[in-house]
Amino acid sequence: MSDLIALVDYGAGNLHSVENALRAAGASAVDVTADPDRVRAADRIVLPGVGAFAACMGALSAIDGMIDAMGDAVRNRAVPFLGICVGMQLLADAGLEHGRTEGLGWIGGDVRLMTTSDPALKIPHMGWNDVVQIRSHPLIVPGEAYYLHSYAFDVADPAELLAVTEHGRPVTAAVGRDNIVGVQFHPEKSQAYGLAFLSRFLAWRP
Repeated sequence: MSDLIALVDYGAGNLHSVENALRAAGASAVDVTADPDRVRAADRIVLPGVGAFAACMGALSAIDGMIDAMGDAVRNRAVPFLGICVGMQLLADAGLEHGRTEGLGWIGGDVRLMTTSDPALKIPHMGWNDVVQIRSHPLIVPGEAYYLHSYAFDVADPAELLAVTEHGRPVTAAVGRDNIVGVQFHPEKSQAYGLAFLSRFLAWRP
């Protein structure tokens, strides 16, 4: 793939693993960058994320011009965008961990602590679990993927919920609209399923 992929480096993602997975999926040009101008000019944008919502949003906001650059590329130029794990959660209106932290607001809803009434099910939700397709989307197919999270995206508009997984109740696995997709699972840790997903993202022309 000749498209330039901007992998946003804001100090909150497992960048090396995601970069390797993108290359294994067919990307020939992956730019790991904290430069808003390079993000604005990219053909595709990937926002990873590991950790707490507030810390990740704070780190992203601390890079002068980065949120504006992402917004310009994604909303004005319709650049395909992928958020992974907390990178997906940051698409929400807000995260409700230790108070309310405003998110990007690109997909309506809030990120809340997961709960389960089954004592056999632990939080965090960790390991392999299903991806159950809710609505048709070029990137989402049924399968098994790897998850590691304690908070879940409560999506406001059912039309923007693409897939769920089960952990005592349905939990958001993928969201999206237009040229924006976010996944709770880690494609870079999901072996063949994850590489196939990333390959579809690289070929996606929304």
